[in-house]
Amino acid sequence: MKIRIISAVIALAVIIPLIIIGGIPFACACGILAALGFKEIIDLKKSHQPYPNVVKVLGMFSLIYLILINYQRSIMTYNAILVPLVLILLPTIFYKKDQYKTNDALFLLGSIYLIGLFFNLLITIRNVNVNVLIYLLSISILTDTFAYAVGMLIGKHKITKISPNKSWEGFFAGLIGGSICGMIVYASLVAKLDIKIALVTILLSIVGQLGDLFYSKVKRENEIKDFSNIMPGHGGILDRIDSLSFIVFVYIILLWSI
Repeated sequence: MKIRIISAVIALAVIIPLIIIGGIPFACACGILAALGFKEIIDLKKSHQPYPNVVKVLGMFSLIYLILINYQRSIMTYNAILVPLVLILLPTIFYKKDQYKTNDALFLLGSIYLIGLFFNLLITIRNVNVNVLIYLLSISILTDTFAYAVGMLIGKHKITKISPNKSWEGFFAGLIGGSICGMIVYASLVAKLDIKIALVTILLSIVGQLGDLFYSKVKRENEIKDFSNIMPGHGGILDRIDSLSFIVFVYIILLWSI
């Protein structure tokens, strides 16, 4: 627990100033974190065959291109979406069957879109309204904190075998604590709170915990505890963006829908 807290404090001490500064420093930080997350995907042993070095380079280029190509704009371009599609799929025709298979290419492409679109949207949200980004981060962090703390203390009823440490007690504690704190942050930094935002905040807290379970399923399928040990007590980059990524995705969907 002590290591987990220290690691979290250090991470926040680095991330918060970058969020406040924004611009190129924040975009570069997102690119670095995405590259580290991409390496964690490449290092998975069960989800795919080892990728050829050329494919790894093309994958890394596609990821960074997807993230940074429009870091000063608020609208995703078609080029940003199509470049990874071409660079990752076409090389399959030049390799022997077992060297680079189409299903491995599709897994890599999906991973690039999952990580790349998340960090691209993170930069876009920061450029449009930094307070909205803080609001979304607060939902993710505080939902996870309440769920972890209560689950450790009184969690007895397990949610799923995918992640045995997660309990219904922790789930509802995270939902209540994360939602209330998220609403307070929204009302304090973004705008006046209304019933629509309250419901959105509750939904995002739920979605964040489901995103956590999705990444837990990936780890379970690959028989690993964490994606890496870059953050002692927390795991890797993908272990930290699990809930936030789905919160961001659903927030953008809702933003365009309501």
